[in-house]
Amino acid sequence: MLQSWRAGDRRALDDLVPLLNRELHRIAKRQMAAQPAGHTLQTTALVNEAYLHLIDAKRASWQDRSHFIAACSQIMRRILVDHARGRQAAKRGGGVLVASLEEAWVTSVEPDTDVVALDEALEFLAKVDPRKAKVVELRFFGGLSVKETAAVLDISGESVLRDWRLARAWLARELSKE
Repeated sequence: MLQSWRAGDRRALDDLVPLLNRELHRIAKRQMAAQPAGHTLQTTALVNEAYLHLIDAKRASWQDRSHFIAACSQIMRRILVDHARGRQAAKRGGGVLVASLEEAWVTSVEPDTDVVALDEALEFLAKVDPRKAKVVELRFFGGLSVKETAAVLDISGESVLRDWRLARAWLARELSKE
């Protein structure tokens, strides 16, 4: 259906919208659960923003469901980071937005981690080791399984697990410097 939509099939889009909506809400709920109480961006607003970005990405070549979810996760991550940066700028450095990572990420990272700091650390990791950064993005932000992540990146499940462990440790160290 994704391929047909990309090719301009309006009917495929009509069939795809309920499925997209369900997937986007699942991803958004996962990401919003990591936000602090009182966060001003609501789950539905996050989904709507993601839809707007997806419409612009109509020419994207979605390989499969996992690839699509990875792209949606990345879009939502960007929206949340931009929102956090906007709030920080509005408060002139005060009111740092914090994201709870405890539920989805059991590691030595503090349970409340600044989403902007996490994004900056992940961007730096992407320059040093793009694959490890992509594994974090797919697993943490996208909620993909090891098998799905391996399929998207075309690597073995063992490589995903190894990259996941190393990336978490590296990010924990970087975030503890904050």
